[in-house]
Amino acid sequence: MSGIRYVRGDATVPSVKGVKVIAHVCNDIGGWGKGFVLAISRRWPEPEAAYRAWHRGRAANDFGLGAAQFVQVEPYVWVANMIGQRGTRTGSKGVPVRYEAIDTALEAMAERAGELGASVHMPRIGCGLAGGKWSRVEPLIEERLIRRGIPVTVYDHGD
Repeated sequence: MSGIRYVRGDATVPSVKGVKVIAHVCNDIGGWGKGFVLAISRRWPEPEAAYRAWHRGRAANDFGLGAAQFVQVEPYVWVANMIGQRGTRTGSKGVPVRYEAIDTALEAMAERAGELGASVHMPRIGCGLAGGKWSRVEPLIEERLIRRGIPVTVYDHGD
């Protein structure tokens, strides 16, 4: 039995009380311009600006697969930029998703969500443009977040 709550709707508009972290997967090459990031950028400019600055300064910071960056966008809302895909295209090395990196980033997110007393909200991370399979991502969320008692809601876009 999954402890993840599934709803139809927009993950950028979580309708619960309290502190919320909106999680999504980014690539490791500094690209921001397709997929769920567009929904984030329509609501708040800060996550994209922070991600781009993080990428620019990567020689001196932790930017890379498995890293997570937390950007406060409203008094009770944070966005977690999690680096869980290598590049942006499916090619000779397969799909861009990197499950180990998502797992590492979820671990960091669990720490931060725990500190904030936050619930976590996300689309089916790693399964859109990154090309991942939910059957591989869901157990990572169960392990890193649900087992620690962190409430997670996954949003499927309603038509």
